[in-house]
Amino acid sequence: MNTLLKGIGNSKDIEIFYDKWSDSYDQTLYNWNYKAPKQSVNILKKFIKKKPRYLLDLACGTGLFVEEYLKTYPRCICDGSDISKKILNLSQENGKYRRLYKKSFEKKINIPNQYNIVSLIGAMTYCKNHQILFNLVSNYLYRNGFFIFTQRVDLWKDLNFGNILKSRSDFNLVYKSRPLNYLPKNKVFGSNIKIRIVLLVKK
Repeated sequence: MNTLLKGIGNSKDIEIFYDKWSDSYDQTLYNWNYKAPKQSVNILKKFIKKKPRYLLDLACGTGLFVEEYLKTYPRCICDGSDISKKILNLSQENGKYRRLYKKSFEKKINIPNQYNIVSLIGAMTYCKNHQILFNLVSNYLYRNGFFIFTQRVDLWKDLNFGNILKSRSDFNLVYKSRPLNYLPKNKVFGSNIKIRIVLLVKK
């Protein structure tokens, strides 16, 4: 899985990679002690005062984030998108999403309604154009809606990601976590690759 560290390639390569991984995806992440979904929900609980009605889960995978999220907000209606058809089929079987879209998160989704929360957990690594992504997320959100995402600390430094956030006049930073272990039981990632969890609010 070195490709997870270095980057997989273009969108077609990513789709093929996750299609092939789909059958063992959940078990592998469990074995690697992947905690970002639960950690992200814990952050939402601290800062969100009003129960959200609608959530859009970008790069939703098999629904690991929404599985944790619905434990706290069981009445929230969740939609999801992912680039992998096989991953989406597993998400469909789990029955936690109202609608699922086969889309890259850098492509516009024709949504039926706006959302109180947009999430992107574990996939910012693959973002090629952050301004396009933030533009799309801003359009998906209601005013005062939240965008929660993870970003690798090494990429944060390489991309000068703090300045990318500061450049967005449509969002305010609510919370930025300290560096957290990402996949601590993965031999390549170990304790070397960490993430931040970030919560923004749309102005």
